[in-house]
Amino acid sequence: MQEAIAGVLPPECELTKVELEGPQVVVYVKNIQAFYSDENLITKIASKVRKKVLLRVDASELTPPTKSLARIKELIPEDAGVQDVKFDPIFNEIVIEALKPGLVIGKGGTVLKQIVLNTGWSPRVLRAPTSPSEIEKAIRNSLLVASEERKKFLNSLGKKMTLNSGSSCDWIKITMLGGFKEVGRTCMLVQTPRSNVLVDCGMNTDTSDPARAYPYLTAMNLALEQLDAVILSHAHLDHCGFVPYLYAYGYDGPVYCTPPTRDLAILLQQDCLNVMNSEGKGCPFGEKDIKKQLNHFIVRDYGEVTDVTPEIRFTFQNAGHILGSSLVHLHIGEGLHNLVFTGDLKYGRTSLLDPADTRFPRIETLIIESTYGGRKDLLPWFNDCEARLIQLIHETIAQRGKVLIPVFAVGRAQEIMISLEQKLSAENVPVYIDGMSKEASAIHTVYPEYLKRNIQRRILQNNSPFDNPMFKHVVSKERKSIAESEEACVVLAPSGMLSGGTSVEFLKMMANDPKNSLIFVGYQGAMTLGRRIQAGERDVPMLNEKQKLDSLKINMQVHTVEGFSGHSDRSQLMAFVRNLRPHPQRILTMHGDENKTDDLARSLSHMMRVEARGPMNLDTVRLR
Repeated sequence: MQEAIAGVLPPECELTKVELEGPQVVVYVKNIQAFYSDENLITKIASKVRKKVLLRVDASELTPPTKSLARIKELIPEDAGVQDVKFDPIFNEIVIEALKPGLVIGKGGTVLKQIVLNTGWSPRVLRAPTSPSEIEKAIRNSLLVASEERKKFLNSLGKKMTLNSGSSCDWIKITMLGGFKEVGRTCMLVQTPRSNVLVDCGMNTDTSDPARAYPYLTAMNLALEQLDAVILSHAHLDHCGFVPYLYAYGYDGPVYCTPPTRDLAILLQQDCLNVMNSEGKGCPFGEKDIKKQLNHFIVRDYGEVTDVTPEIRFTFQNAGHILGSSLVHLHIGEGLHNLVFTGDLKYGRTSLLDPADTRFPRIETLIIESTYGGRKDLLPWFNDCEARLIQLIHETIAQRGKVLIPVFAVGRAQEIMISLEQKLSAENVPVYIDGMSKEASAIHTVYPEYLKRNIQRRILQNNSPFDNPMFKHVVSKERKSIAESEEACVVLAPSGMLSGGTSVEFLKMMANDPKNSLIFVGYQGAMTLGRRIQAGERDVPMLNEKQKLDSLKINMQVHTVEGFSGHSDRSQLMAFVRNLRPHPQRILTMHGDENKTDDLARSLSHMMRVEARGPMNLDTVRLR
């Protein structure tokens, strides 16, 4: 590879070495000025080696950090709002965190180019959250501290991927390890003669049955060390929650996802660990496993083609479900087969995200979620459900009651916040945000390019809807006083299914008062407390302060406002498949109750005139 690159580079660039960092190639030169004299050099090298190419200046040519910092301060405009500058000598990079990264980059990358030419350091620009975020700070610091370990891992992975290239791929099969004919613990194994790749590896936090909580990893008939990679569709625990377990028991490979998915996954996994340990259940992984996982993340943006093994490459495309959620397009065996795995998708209007993408280079097999795939699963129009939510809040506030809205900290919380900010900000209605929603909202402001254009524009103008003064963030000692006060207010608290977390704490304190309202705005799992209350139970078992089983009477009003879900309803799922280009030749349904996966499969088969069915967990399907 070094010889191939040397044949493209002019001698005056003074090539010193070529390194493989995971799926990408890094070229080190001494004369960066000579390299920049030909704007097409990177493209020429990339087409030669057929990989993503990064350019770095050889360590011997780097300007000392003190001088470099002074020069960088001269080059970057003050308006950029630079928050932090750190040097990473392991990767020859300088990490610049700013409120306005566009000004750090400059028009057409002019400022970045000047930084490289003047200092030799390769700038890596990060957006600062608009409000303080402990999780973003911890992730960035941890990655910097672990640079040496991470560099060794990437170099080792790159060599392994190159050495394993060779013979052709003559068969492909997938095995369903979780999330098929059920919601929760989504996990699928993709195999070829020389590749073993997991797509998602989630856990079901809404069950007390260990046999239903985790994927059937033993059914792989592989040691975890034999896995080549894990690809994550998004950060919800039922898709990413069990990944740290892999590292606890021998896996040492990469996890591919979008940048927001990495940050949100760490947030949710850390919270899951804390909650499970505090409830005495015990967690199947520890904090050290989450940290090890962090060092093995390889992030990719939408549309970026990435080699996972010599036989498999993937591309992420927008799934419209939560921040950074992806449709995973797998290209297997040099054109032998193309598979699209939807994860969770939203093909409809929301305030936060654009609808899921429908155009791909090729699709032979589609694996699609069916959470709302039943024949009667039709959600109301978004505008109608938004109006209904505001009406219920107004009615409760008018009688001096409080509204409790259980939300998923990632996705639904931000969706509801935008609606409340647009409809209630002029009415001085206090909205209390509890739990992880504050951190999750801060992460949304780090990645505005993944959001709808109007929200993106507001964040870039330092007018984030999540920072509106109407939203008041709650600490644990304030919960009781909020619940017992005479103040009419709205409380947004996780978890969205009342399966634990601060929403249950508020429920215990607010359930007795008939002036209060409980409003469900998201999917309620079959065995959850949320589903039982939603179905009409008004006397539910609940642990009291002494951790003994007691009875909680639900005297508050209970409502469900459908339409805010991050999942597509029946008509949206059908429309998504109908609008796919090209049309798939085979469809498999997943992530839904048994009757819904089967019902959706029958309807899609009839509409598309292709094979469609809902496989079960532990089924194996040969694709070629």
